Amino acid sequence: MAGFDKVVSSYAEAMAGLTDNMTVIAGGFGLCGIPEGLINQIKLMQTRGLTVVSNNCGVDDFGLGVLLVDKQIKKMISSYVGENALFEQQLLQGELEVELTPQGTLAEKMRAGGAGIPAFYTATGYGTPVGEGKESRQFNGRDYILEEAINGDFAIIKAYKADRYGNCIYRHTAQNFNPMAATAGKMTVVEVEHIVEPGEIPPSQIHTPGIYVDRVIQGSFEKRIERKVTAAATTRA
Repeated sequence: MAGFDKVVSSYAEAMAGLTDNMTVIAGGFGLCGIPEGLINQIKLMQTRGLTVVSNNCGVDDFGLGVLLVDKQIKKMISSYVGENALFEQQLLQGELEVELTPQGTLAEKMRAGGAGIPAFYTATGYGTPVGEGKESRQFNGRDYILEEAINGDFAIIKAYKADRYGNCIYRHTAQNFNPMAATAGKMTVVEVEHIVEPGEIPPSQIHTPGIYVDRVIQGSFEKRIERKVTAAATTRA
C-alpha cells in the first residue's frame, strides 16, 4: 500500500493488527450490508475477548453469529437479539455480556464518536432500564439521559463501491449503520463489491470520504437473505 492507495490484497492484511480484547464496530443491519469476508477473517484469526458494536449479531451460522460459536465475543453492544438462538442462549446463561441500546441511540453514539463528541443527551430510554445509572437532565420541561459516544479499535464496513483512495458509496438499504460505523474506528477497513480508480465516483455521490478509511479490500459476497418469505399463488375463477 503506497501513498494514498489504500487497497490491500488479502483479508489477513486487511485485519492485521486486530488482537484480543479489542473493540470492533461492525456495519450492517441483520444480514444486510454486513462485511462478510472481514467477519470470517476474524473467525479464522480466533481473536478473543472482543467487544463488538453492531445492530445485532447475525444469525447462528452467518455474519457475526459465527464468532459466537467459539465464544470469541465477550460483549455485544447492540439493539436486539434478532434471529440468533446462540446469542440468546449465551446471554441467558451469562456467557455473553449484552448492552442493549436503542437503534437511533446506537447510530448516534457511533456518529458522535467519529465527530469527536464525547456524549449527548437523548430522551430515548429515560425512565426505562436503558436509563438506569445514567445522568439525566431536563431541557424545556422534558427529561433526557446522557449517552456516551462509542469508538472502536477497528471498524469493519461493507460498501458497494470504493476508489483506491477509500472514497465509498453504499447501495440502497445496505447503507444502514455503515456510514456512522466507518467514522468511529481507529482503523477502518472497508470490504467492497467494486474498486474503481480515483475520479470515477462523482464527489457529490460519495457517502464516506476516504479520510475515514484506512484499508479497502475487494470482497465476494453470498448476500444471504435472513428470512425468505413468499406469497402463496392464488387462482381466480
